[in-house]
Order: sequence, then structure tokens, then C-alpha cells
Amino acid sequence: MRLTLELGYDGILSLPIQYNYQVQGFLYGNITDELGAFLHDEGFVYGKRRFKMFTFSRLRGEYELRGDRIEFRSPPVRLTISSPYGRFIEEFANTLLRNAELELGGHRIHVCSIRVHPEPEIGEEVEVKTLSPVVVYSTVHTKEGKKKTYYYSPYETEFEDLVDKNLRKKYEAFFGKPARARKLKMEPIKRPVEKIVKYRETVIKGWMGRFVLKGNRKLLKLGYECGIGSKNSQGFGMVEVVDDGRRVELG
Repeated sequence: MRLTLELGYDGILSLPIQYNYQVQGFLYGNITDELGAFLHDEGFVYGKRRFKMFTFSRLRGEYELRGDRIEFRSPPVRLTISSPYGRFIEEFANTLLRNAELELGGHRIHVCSIRVHPEPEIGEEVEVKTLSPVVVYSTVHTKEGKKKTYYYSPYETEFEDLVDKNLRKKYEAFFGKPARARKLKMEPIKRPVEKIVKYRETVIKGWMGRFVLKGNRKLLKLGYECGIGSKNSQGFGMVEVVDDGRRVELG
């Protein structure tokens, strides 16, 4: 399920340029404590991995950069949230509808409108564009035996391989059975742009752009709903469909 919110506010909505943590807090702050604890502490388990199974976009609206702040001056701003876990979307939407005033990054805001996206119809090939950077990484060991995070680019073969493996783990964690499907293919269109984001004290590298995804429609649908790549619940890996009249639409 997927929602797009239009958020209103008085004056200027001023947030840290690196605002992913504030938006994530806004989402957790508008679901029940029970559900929040489940997602944060348990989630959907695959081995040692725990998936939250939701993602969100960047904030979209007119803005100016002021030092280490981003200022949205002309409401509304738009935020898209997506998850295959219906309870998460339903609780979040119900909370928004019940409360006239909400809080985001220390600012009072209100919901101008909520758009519920239709259920996607997925083929085996779809063109998408990112609404938040796609992050693909692995932990490697240096010669000194120290752990180091290596972020891959879309031009390294590991990027596509790890997106496929990550999505299969999410599928099994969420549905309780392995995904029996051919390997997912992910081809960049034009040249993706690298984005460096700081989430709290961690520097994260991701990529924005357009891609063609090819594979099993069930895996593609799950990737659309919960994000592709890693760190989805921190605001990474959300995609939307590019409808050019030739490809099967994904939503």
C-alpha cells in the first residue's frame, strides 16, 4: 500500500538538510506504541536480518538551503510512504485523520490531503525512477582486520546481485517462504547521480536516477512496496513507475 501526503504549515518549515531521521520519527510517532515496538525491535526476520518493510520518499516542495538547514517556504510539501504491511499504512493514515495538528522536526504541521495509490499491476519489466536514493553495500574487512562499509555503484556487478539477494530475503521474511524466481536485473538509464546522506552519525551513499527492472512480478511488486536495496526504513530505495506508454505500469 502507498500513500502520498500533502502537508501544510504556517510560515517556514525549517529542517536539517539531512532530515531522514526527523521524517522517520514522524512515521513512528503516528502509529501505536505496540506496532512501533514491533517494527523497531523485531520486524520481519530472515536469519540475523530484521526488516521493517516500509520506506518513504524525500520531501518534495519549493525550498531554499540555508547553511545546514533546508527551508520549505511555500506549502504544501509532499511525502510518500509505502509498505506491503497493511497494518502499518492503516494505523498511520487513521492517526493522521484523527489529529488536526501533527509535529515534524519541531514544527506544527497538518495534513491537507491524503492520496491512496491504486494497487499496482506488475509485468516482468518496468521502468522506475527513484524517490529516494538506492543504497547497496556490504561490510568488508581491511588488512588490519577492521570492519569497513563499502557502498557499490550501479556500474559494479555486485550492485545488481545484492539488490536481488536483498529482495529475496525480504520476500522470505515477509511471506514465510523463499521466492522461486529468476534473478532480478537492474539496468541504469542514462547516468545515475550519487547522493551522500548523513543519517544521525552515519554517512550513507546512494544513487538517484532511472532504472529498468526485469524479473518476477511478485519480487518487483514487493520492491515497489517496501523499497529496493538497503536501509529502506531510513528513507532509502523508494521508486515510482515511469509510464512512457510502452511498459507495464506499476502503480
